[in-house]
Amino acid sequence: MTHIASKKELSFEDFKTEILNDYKIAVTSRECSLLGRREVLTGKAKFGIFGDGKEVPQLAMAKAFKNGDFRSGYYRDQTFMMAIGQMSIQQFFAGLYGHTDIDHDPMSAGRQMGGHFATHSLNEDGSWKNLVMQKNSSSDISPTAGQMPRLLGLAQASKIYRNVTGINNKTNFSINGNEIAWGTIGNASTSEGLFFETINAAGVLQVPMVMSVWDDEYGISVHARHQTTKENISEILKGFQRDAENKGYEIIRVKGWDYPALITAYEQASQIAREEHVPVLIHVQELTQPQGHSTSGSHERYKNEERLAWEADFDCLRQMKLWMIATNMASPEELEEIDNAIKKEVLEGKKAAWNAFVEPVKNEQKELISILETIANSSDNKVFIEKYSNELKAIKEPIRKDILSTARKVLRIIVKENGRNQLAKWIEKYTETIQKKFSSNLFSESDKNVFSVKEVLPTYDESAEQVDARLIIRDNFDAIFSKYPETLVFGEDAGNIGDVNQGLEGMQEKYGELRVADVGIREATILGQGIGMALRGLRPIAEIQYLDYLLYAIQIMSDDLATLQYRTRGKQKAPLIIRTRGHRLEGVWHSGSPMGMIINAIRGIHVLVPRNMTKAAGFYNTLLETDEPALVVECLNGYRLKEKMPTNMGDFKTPIGVVETLKEGKDITLVSYGSTLRLVEQAAKELLEVGIDVEIIDVQSLLPFDVNHDIVKSLAKTNRLLVVDEDVPGGASAYILQEILDVQNGYRHLDSKPETLASKPHRPAYGTDGDYFSKPSVEDIYEKVYAIMSEVNPSKYPSLF
Repeated sequence: MTHIASKKELSFEDFKTEILNDYKIAVTSRECSLLGRREVLTGKAKFGIFGDGKEVPQLAMAKAFKNGDFRSGYYRDQTFMMAIGQMSIQQFFAGLYGHTDIDHDPMSAGRQMGGHFATHSLNEDGSWKNLVMQKNSSSDISPTAGQMPRLLGLAQASKIYRNVTGINNKTNFSINGNEIAWGTIGNASTSEGLFFETINAAGVLQVPMVMSVWDDEYGISVHARHQTTKENISEILKGFQRDAENKGYEIIRVKGWDYPALITAYEQASQIAREEHVPVLIHVQELTQPQGHSTSGSHERYKNEERLAWEADFDCLRQMKLWMIATNMASPEELEEIDNAIKKEVLEGKKAAWNAFVEPVKNEQKELISILETIANSSDNKVFIEKYSNELKAIKEPIRKDILSTARKVLRIIVKENGRNQLAKWIEKYTETIQKKFSSNLFSESDKNVFSVKEVLPTYDESAEQVDARLIIRDNFDAIFSKYPETLVFGEDAGNIGDVNQGLEGMQEKYGELRVADVGIREATILGQGIGMALRGLRPIAEIQYLDYLLYAIQIMSDDLATLQYRTRGKQKAPLIIRTRGHRLEGVWHSGSPMGMIINAIRGIHVLVPRNMTKAAGFYNTLLETDEPALVVECLNGYRLKEKMPTNMGDFKTPIGVVETLKEGKDITLVSYGSTLRLVEQAAKELLEVGIDVEIIDVQSLLPFDVNHDIVKSLAKTNRLLVVDEDVPGGASAYILQEILDVQNGYRHLDSKPETLASKPHRPAYGTDGDYFSKPSVEDIYEKVYAIMSEVNPSKYPSLF
């Protein structure tokens, strides 16, 4: 769309047409907000949070937003989405109702509440669209400031595409790094640490990011004086302002009701960020919130009469209307006519969305009622079936819960009758069909998912010597960076010194500071860099120095990365690899074992726990051929251990979700992973001395877990099970036990009680003895296995204690 600043090139009539079109979009958005609130209050929608009061600045942002650009935003940006042509009236209401059809609610197919916006980056088969030919929005999340870390990565991708050689052919992702990442946030949410961490990082990295702060002086009911020092975010960020000697931000302040000033501000910001790769902060002040924060309550409860009167006067739509009249863009009568026409259009769009939402469900309702009536005619329980059928028939606007619940209750009544099979089959088919609408796409369903990659074993020269294992990781990364020019790694100490364990030694010197980069101590935005760059077609490896520090980033991993494919119903992906190191070192903060917390917080990300560096390297090689995110936990105490050096670096692949049997045995199956396996192997040798033959299985992958169900095959032979884990009791060991006993039905083969051996409930103490007295030791494992066998055969294995 032509910028208003270029009006000299337009005739007055063309210029007027453009302004009127903007006004129509703003009014449409406002009417959607007003009617949307009523839909919630009448019960048709569950919750509403709208963009009223923010319409005019979003028009300005949309004018400066170009194909290839990305938005990472705030759940009040509906006007912007309408202005860039990515949301219609009907789609707005479909999102409000939670329509599970992606064609009706393209933002999330009903998986997120309204106000959470996204565009489609992927084709139906999961392959990338041409992102430079469309306007893009990364998928929103609700946690305040949660959009900030990914915004950093979206902007950094442009810097990479502009400055790294070898990826210039990826023109469906970037044209010379000219794309801007546009961020939006409410003023109250700038109090979050993620906002400040991202702002600082963007200033350091000097990336093309334009950050808009929508400032209406409140965070729900809490005034800015309780939120922000000096009640002014741009004031306290003045130290970031660039000058002749120092790089930094360009900071712009503009009134949110001043349409021409907003157009100028956004055009200026766009030019600076796009051409110079300098981040820009736009503080949009004096905005209003006509309906309050959300449908949860009224803003009259916390705003005084003076504030409410000011908001009515300085409502951005009112001020835009006054400006248009004053400049002869339109007469009051013309604008009133536009307003009335749009009200009708929005009402019709709302009705169409509601009909599209309820009609399929009504058809499903009729289908079940027909089946129930047929069954009732030949049933001894006809009266009861008809009661349920009539109750369902009386529901004018049913939901699918009503339908399926009714069917399942009737099934109980006819369990011994002939009609049972017909109804049972209908329930199974209906459940399978409908459940997918709510549960698909947690992981990739494309032909590049992790199960598409076959195992390739490492090869060795006959004279292969044992080397420090960190050299295997190093040389494999060298092969990766050479093979995949779009790969890059970044983290604390990852660059100049080649990471704290020298797994990246010499890589920065060879591949440059942009591909092998040091970053500041800021784990959340390290993850955000990775998510944003992965959303734009790069293959980033984000390094978190120690597993325990992952907790700084767990919210971003859990709320953003892990849910991305799910909440977009497979329309966006970010195949980020997270590299860290953990297991069995010293003390509370470097012991690396809160695995239960991690695997239950990040469903949607694969969690890989290789026992050595060859296995770890193989996982990286596998992941780079897939389109899914994963966490790889290298063994912290394994870098100096000796392993043979493979000859096929970059090519051997560790299969994901496949366990490995390290030792066969007949008496008991021991299941473990990571560094603890070395203790299990030692205990197994000592147990063999007293005649106990242990089978050892390396899990290798916690998510996914043993997809071939090989562990239960072991139990069929040994009939006993011990899970050994260095997490707290009830952590990863409980998860593993549930997978084996419940999912794999391993209980059928057990002759002894299944047992777990975990660490103490506290974090490990420091010092040489800290590990021994805090986590399972060789003796602990030996004695646990011995006690199980003692119960089986006390005469052969008399009790030790």
